[in-house]
Amino acid sequence: MTQPMHRMRRLRRTPQLRRMVQETRLTLDDFIYPVFVDEGIDRPMAIETMPGLNRIPESGLAEEIRAIAADGVRAVMLFGISHHKDATGSDTLDPGGLMARMTRTAKAAVPEMIVITDNCFCEYTDHGHCGVVHDGDVDNDMTCENLGKQAVIAAQAGADMVAPSAMMDGQIEAMRSALDAAGFAHIPIMSYSSKFASAFYGPFRAAAGSELDGDRKAYQMDPMNRREARRESEIDEMEGADFLMVKPALPYLDVLRDLREMSDLPLVAYHVGGEYAMIKFAAQAGALDEMACVLESLGSIKRAGADIIITYFARDVARYLSKQ
Repeated sequence: MTQPMHRMRRLRRTPQLRRMVQETRLTLDDFIYPVFVDEGIDRPMAIETMPGLNRIPESGLAEEIRAIAADGVRAVMLFGISHHKDATGSDTLDPGGLMARMTRTAKAAVPEMIVITDNCFCEYTDHGHCGVVHDGDVDNDMTCENLGKQAVIAAQAGADMVAPSAMMDGQIEAMRSALDAAGFAHIPIMSYSSKFASAFYGPFRAAAGSELDGDRKAYQMDPMNRREARRESEIDEMEGADFLMVKPALPYLDVLRDLREMSDLPLVAYHVGGEYAMIKFAAQAGALDEMACVLESLGSIKRAGADIIITYFARDVARYLSKQ
């Protein structure tokens, strides 16, 4: 019998060898942890659609940020659950509003923590859309103007980065211009450049209290479109984005790979609520090993080209990695 010349198993024989030749590694610097901050509660509120996660009362945010840092997480993205909603999401344009308050609190609690604001209006509007609605449609240009104002409010409150998720045409240029004019040329923009109108957002919308009237298909991308994602990202890069993002992550690894080959900007993937919930509920049913599947899923996202992953598993993975 002819012996194989190439024995791939040679490098798989021991854990030490496997670690030595591992091509993709997860580190504590890879993750951003989303935090839901509710100004209308006085104790943590369990998010039923996302087991293990809570809405955090605004009064408990500082303590929560310190606990997140103690777990080893180095960046958070803040989402506000507002009890002062109106047609335009004007609370986010107020230096005393929830977005500004929670940003100041998070930075004061752990100054070295990277604090990122999700810049949109869906959590602050009574109709749940991502901007100003006229005649049943989101007014793109007026919304961009407000996004510029919102970005400045976030920067003034101490945000290290702003992350526009509204999917308005020209939003990056509007925010970059507003930040620069206000003296915040150093604040980077993490663009949700390829945000799809996905069915995987359901758990997030329950967590964030978004009271959507209709859908967002008129501005978020068709999940069946791949080339369009490249165009969206190219435009955002030209307008001054410092990061590009794909959201959701696992169903769009092809898009993630496209952007990695197209752009040299840091690339972010958002591992969304539906992706989190699938693993959590399956693990609760005893169908799979939770941490093994989490590591495999996040590893696949990084292997496809992501530099950074926004994930609700960030704290769990940080604790796991800290013990390795």
